Amino acid sequence: MGRGIIEGFLLTFAATPSAFTNPDRGSRNMFERLQKTWRVGGLQLFLIICTFAIGGSLTGFAGKKIMNLLSIQQDWLWAIIYILLITILWPLAVLVVSIPFGQFAFFIKYIRKIGAKLGVGRPESGDGSNQS
Repeated sequence: MGRGIIEGFLLTFAATPSAFTNPDRGSRNMFERLQKTWRVGGLQLFLIICTFAIGGSLTGFAGKKIMNLLSIQQDWLWAIIYILLITILWPLAVLVVSIPFGQFAFFIKYIRKIGAKLGVGRPESGDGSNQS
């Protein structure tokens, strides 16, 4: 990596106010935007983020275990099957994890909205997760 690339990167991002130059401002705005978009309070936002994190980790863990059971040798086939498997497992894992966190209602609406955008399932009206 040449010195010019690094200088260009620093000039681009150092000259503009962003999360790089003021991390507190950037992350605070991000969380405030999420609260406003999803119409939730601080505690519920924390629980939603925890659900996303734990559900995603559970998805990766379960996907890896299932793929090891299948023992697929071709790299390209392994990657395709893994992506399809994760796509199927993620909504299930997030819904299961959302139950003990008390966020099931939020996540069922969130997943239905994602499904409707992908053309799978029916659109949900008045769902509270104002994603656009």
